[in-house]
Amino acid sequence: MSYQLISVSQQAAVTTVSLNRPALHNAFNPELIGELRQALTAIAADTSVRVVILTGTGPSFSAGGDLSWMQASASYTAEQNIADAEHLDAMFALLNSMPQPVIGRINGAALGGGAGLVACCDLAVAVEQAKFGFTEVKLGLIPAVIAQYVVPKIGVSQSRALFISGERFSAERAFEIGLIHAITSEDELDQTVGFLVERMLSGGPQAMAQAKKLVQAMWEMERSAAKRYAIEAIAQARTGPEGQEGLAAFLNKRKPKW
Repeated sequence: MSYQLISVSQQAAVTTVSLNRPALHNAFNPELIGELRQALTAIAADTSVRVVILTGTGPSFSAGGDLSWMQASASYTAEQNIADAEHLDAMFALLNSMPQPVIGRINGAALGGGAGLVACCDLAVAVEQAKFGFTEVKLGLIPAVIAQYVVPKIGVSQSRALFISGERFSAERAFEIGLIHAITSEDELDQTVGFLVERMLSGGPQAMAQAKKLVQAMWEMERSAAKRYAIEAIAQARTGPEGQEGLAAFLNKRKPKW
C-alpha cells in the first residue's frame, strides 16, 4: 500500500513505521492520522509481523499536532471537533492495543501528541539529545486525548506536574519517570533498537499479545474482575500450544519453535 505521510517497511518479522513529514517535524494532521490508522490496522492483522518499530524521519520524532490543523479546528462546529478528536484517539488506541510488541525508536523531539505516541509504545529508546513535553497548555489547550495513555505510563504525580507546566524535559527525566526505557547516543540508536528487537523475538508471539492484554486488564478492570481475568488467562496459557511448546523446550534445553 502506498502512503504519502508515513512509510512502512518490513524486514523478516519486523515492520518499521516512520512518520514522514520531516519539514514539519512529523506533526500530525488528519491525513497522517488516517494513514497511520490504516497501516496499524493492517499490521495488527498480519501474523508474519512479530515486532513493530515506530520512528520519525529527519531530526524529530514528532512535534504533535500540526499548528495549521489546530488553528483550523478553532472554527469547527462542536460535532466536527468531537469527530476530529475521535479520529485522533482511534490512532492512539490502535497503537496502544497492537498485538505485537511496539518499540519506539525516538530519534529526536517528541512533544504533545508525539510524547503521547511514545507512551503507547511497549518499549522506547531515545537519543540522548531528545526533548519531551506535554506542551498543550502553552497554547491554551490540554493533553486530553493522550492523557488516558500517558497517565498509566508515568503516574498521576508526574502527569500533574508536566501537564500543568507544559515544560520541556530531557531524555534523562523521561527515563526517570518511565516514559522511555533506554537512552543511547545517535550513533548507537539502531544497535540498541536491534537488541530490543532480538529480545522481543525470543518470546512466544501469542503469549506476548496476551501479556499486553493482561496489563491493560489489570489497569481497566475492577479488582475482582481483574483477579478472575488473570486466573483464567494463566489457565489458558498453560494448556495452549505456545505454553506447551515453551515448557517442552525449556525441559529439553532447546529453543522453542515459534
